[in-house]
Amino acid sequence: MRVMVFVKATEDSEKGLGPVEEMKEMFDAMGKFNEELVNAGVMVAGDGLKPSSHGKRIHFDGPSRTVIDGPFAEARELVAGYWIWEVKDMDEAVAWAKRCPNPMMGPSDLEIRPFYEMEDFGEVLTPETTERYERLTDKMASE
Repeated sequence: MRVMVFVKATEDSEKGLGPVEEMKEMFDAMGKFNEELVNAGVMVAGDGLKPSSHGKRIHFDGPSRTVIDGPFAEARELVAGYWIWEVKDMDEAVAWAKRCPNPMMGPSDLEIRPFYEMEDFGEVLTPETTERYERLTDKMASE
């Protein structure tokens, strides 16, 4: 099963990079953890994200689109980084998450969410939709 692990933002992470020495320690610990994930065949992808002040939101309302510039309110509702993991079940994902070094300088949270799999959609998918998805997936994997 694939899961996305969100590193939730904090007030500090929304300010940008922290003190150099603390950041060095955190990057070293996180690098070692990521190496364990890769060596175990768990980590598919992952990265940190710049503060929301560097971002944009696109609001949809029917056919209209509105672009909203960051920063965005409520840091605890934002994402500061992510991983995509391939695990056997949610228990394995939780076990790995509990081994993670604290990704922030102070209190922080991880959120684990499973991806939808094709079989979750049942009758919703037509053969054409399934074929298109498989074709695009194959193309992305080859690039």
